[in-house]
This record gives sequence, structure tokens and C-alpha cells, in this order.
Amino acid sequence: MTSGTTVFPCQNCGSTMAWDPAAGMMACGHCGNRQAVTLADTAVREHAFAELASLPAKPVARLGPAFICPNCGARTESDLLSASCQFCGTPLVADPAVIERVAPEAVVPFGISKQQAGDALKKWTSSRWFAPSSLKKVSSAETFTGSYLPFWTYDSNTVSDYTGERGEHYYVTETYTQEVNGQQVTQTRQVQKTRWHPAQGRVSRLFDDVLVPGTTKVETNLIGKLEPWELQTATPFQQDYLAGFQSVRYDIEPEQGLESAKAQMAPVIENDCRADIGGDEQRVRTVNTAYYDLAYKLLFLPVWFLSYRHAGKLFQVMVNAHTSEVVGHRPYSTIKIALTILAVLIVIVGIVLAVRLH
Repeated sequence: MTSGTTVFPCQNCGSTMAWDPAAGMMACGHCGNRQAVTLADTAVREHAFAELASLPAKPVARLGPAFICPNCGARTESDLLSASCQFCGTPLVADPAVIERVAPEAVVPFGISKQQAGDALKKWTSSRWFAPSSLKKVSSAETFTGSYLPFWTYDSNTVSDYTGERGEHYYVTETYTQEVNGQQVTQTRQVQKTRWHPAQGRVSRLFDDVLVPGTTKVETNLIGKLEPWELQTATPFQQDYLAGFQSVRYDIEPEQGLESAKAQMAPVIENDCRADIGGDEQRVRTVNTAYYDLAYKLLFLPVWFLSYRHAGKLFQVMVNAHTSEVVGHRPYSTIKIALTILAVLIVIVGIVLAVRLH
């Protein structure tokens, strides 16, 4: 499958430009020329979920674009939306409107540079308890890869009918016997009880920008820990922002993502039901939710990735390329853990001996 390959020539020297997070604009790696991105004249908008029915069916085979480098003529096969020429390094960007069922509506541009991501990683590694010494060398010994990840956002008005029970506390006086100075003494105490009453009602809530990852290529748990994302900084999608970075295509369809969004909404709605029931305790038996004014959009969010090996195992770290939040897997030093345990045992033995000597 082929698609139009876009590059961004430098107006000064004719070389190619890429997005520079530190400068907040396009920059030429050859002559250093910088150029602002021409802002789109349209605002980021949500799409009615019903519009999906009019889009083409999901293709059976999801082949990626074949990038044709205009600089050296090389052909690069990729399952990404943006990449670099494998021969000359030219930043290449495909038009997502040509190869995707749903085109991206917005993007949060890379806001921190590779160096700034490295600085954030150094702080992260230095704060890890029982980390092997080799972990502290990772930020300087390994290379970050910048990638845009696809996310779906969902808006919805919800109306939920519930049934449940409201619990109200009351207290009763209980008599009991207790041995005091060798004698059985009768005493009393207050014991909390709960009286339950049937409850039912209706609650409503507006959900805005419920965020769901659009890719299965990255661990969902790790992605979730990168939050919060500053979605208010999202700008209308333009290919310029992708230049110089990898951009992952979505493999979770918006219909699938909606089910994940509903799962995120469910505990919020249940809390609303509990608040509506009132009382001292609540039991929620059933919740039936209707979703109105459903809307969605496809959004790209920026992440710096780093993979490293320790003791033959591969570990991955991610940095939110807008807020500098760092998450990831890390190894533990068995030697440091053993020495710490030994030190604690020595302290305990020392305290015991000191007590006995006195």
C-alpha cells in the first residue's frame, strides 16, 4: 500500500525540517533555521458517535504506508504514520486521512526535548529504592525514541436509574462481663447497628474527554500512570508536529474504545448513586445507564520511550513528553536488599543485647 509522503523543506537551505520541542517550532537540522507551524484555521471538534456508521468498514488487512523518501528515493515499509528514512534519516510523514478509517482530530505536540526527558529520567532513577547501580547510567547510555500514541476521547451525557439500600446507623446498649482485679464485673457498651431501607432514584452526569488508549502495542497500565495529560494544550492535528517522530497507528477501533470508556464511567456513576442514596451506608444493587450525545475524537499524545537490558531482561521506561512524568519497570538489586535486611537485623540484635545488659 502506498500513500503520499510528506516532508517539510527548509526555506533557507532546502534540507528537511522536524518539530523541535525545545523551540516549540519546526527546526532544520542542517542550518538551524526555525519556522513556526502555520496554525489551522479550525478548532478541535468532537465527532458524533453516530457518524461512525457512515465511515468505510474496517479493512481486513491493515497494511501500513510505504514511504518514498523524496531525498534519496529509498522505499521504507512501515506500520507507522511517521518515521525516518532508514538510509538518509529524512523525517517522513504519511497522510492519515488516506490510510486510516478515522483521521486524527488533535495532537498534543512534544513539549520536552530528548535532553529534558533524560534529565527527568535521572531524577526518577536516583529516587528508586534498591535500584542497581547500572540503572543510574541508563539515561546517558541509552537512546530515547519519541513516539506519538493514539488515544480516543469520549464525551457523553448519562442518565442512570438505580436501585439499592440506604443504611442508617443506630446504637443499642449491650451488657457484658469482664474480669477486673480477679472479679467478674458486669459492664455495658454501645454497639452500632444498621437499619436498611430500600432506595431507588435517578442520577445524571456529563463526561468530557474520557481517555482510552488506541493501541495495544504499549502496556495499558503503564500508559495510565503517565496521566494527567494536559489535554487543554491539544491543537488541531497537523502533520508538521509528527515530523521527526514515530507515530503509532491505532489498532483499537472507536467502538471497542467506547466499551473501555464506559468501564471508566461506571465507578463514577456508582459514586453518584451512593451520594444520592445518602444515609450512613449504601448498597447499590442495579444501575441502568443511558448514554446521550455520544461524541469521540482521535488524539495523538507524545511519549519518550526508552528500553534497556539488565541481567538479560528487557525493561521499558516512558516519559510523558509534555509533563515530564516518568513511569516504567525497573530491576531490583538483590545485593542491596540483602545488605539492608542484614543491617536491620544487626540493629535489632544490638537493641536486644543493650536491653538485656541493662
